Amino acid sequence: MKALLWIVLVIAVAANVSANFTAGGVAQLAVSGATGLVVLASAGGLVLLRERRSCA
Repeated sequence: MKALLWIVLVIAVAANVSANFTAGGVAQLAVSGATGLVVLASAGGLVLLRERRSCA
């Protein structure tokens, strides 16, 4: 599951960067918004799935 979230995160960041260079106007806004939501969701999933360390 973590590997899938990492792959989704990397693809979404790459899509966001490429959209900033190639798209313009409403298309850029739509792609950036969609990929931004995917990045936040996958990063949140990775945070929730991280292994907690004990303080012992």
